[in-house]
Amino acid sequence: MRHKNIFILIFLCAAISRAHAVFAHCDTMDGPVITDARKALAVEDVNEALKWVKLEWEGEINQAFDETLSERKKGGEAAEKAETRFFEILVKFHREGEGEEFTGIKPAGSEIDPVVKEADLAIEFGSAEKLIGLLSKDAALGVRKRLEEVLEKKRHKHKSAEAGREFVSAYVDFVHYVEHLDETAKKGGSHGK
Repeated sequence: MRHKNIFILIFLCAAISRAHAVFAHCDTMDGPVITDARKALAVEDVNEALKWVKLEWEGEINQAFDETLSERKKGGEAAEKAETRFFEILVKFHREGEGEEFTGIKPAGSEIDPVVKEADLAIEFGSAEKLIGLLSKDAALGVRKRLEEVLEKKRHKHKSAEAGREFVSAYVDFVHYVEHLDETAKKGGSHGK
């Protein structure tokens, strides 16, 4: 049982790290960054938005926020453009703080990795049981798939240099996958830390 719990913890850290890179929801119109940016604009308090960026970018965010508030007074298209620009600046700096590329803001309802959804639900409801179950399943599938590939290639590795290289490639993929899980768990995980 202890071995299973350690494995789940390792995969949890890796999956959270992966989730931000692959299926991040911080760059969607209904994600947490823009949700808080909307709150900040509604109450005219930038602090709701500033938490999503590093201290070094506060000046840029404050400036964009003030410009947005000013443009919103004009109403209509000017207000919409200003809000969109503010959202883009905020998300861009947030993504940069994660070490990820900003590729634009995705529409509300964009596909989100189930792990990310469950992570949010774990925070909201204070329980990680469903998340751990999902991660455990994913981790087991990832390890099994790679191990099966290695074992299949191992059976034929002596037939030719090409077959040997295929074995080595599968072996390296398997070992690096496991090492990455372990490394992520040991350094505590994610999000640019």
